[in-house]
Amino acid sequence: MNLTMEARIGKKFALYLPKAIVDTVGLKEGDRVLLRASGNTIVIEALRDPIELALSGKKFTAIKPEEAERISLEKQAGTAEGSA
Repeated sequence: MNLTMEARIGKKFALYLPKAIVDTVGLKEGDRVLLRASGNTIVIEALRDPIELALSGKKFTAIKPEEAERISLEKQAGTAEGSA
């Protein structure tokens, strides 16, 4: 969904985002954003916490704990052999 709204710069250059924009993007207080400036354009991009994304984001595949353990043991064995 595309949404364009006007906002005003406050004291100490604080930018207060309209609730409709915040709700559309899914931001909450304390979230981090990336600011990018180009000419007279400012882009604000939501930065998502990788752990939050892993827990709540769309899943593309599934792996059983036993398979994760097998892969981990293989990688550990390869690392141990390489360090000898």
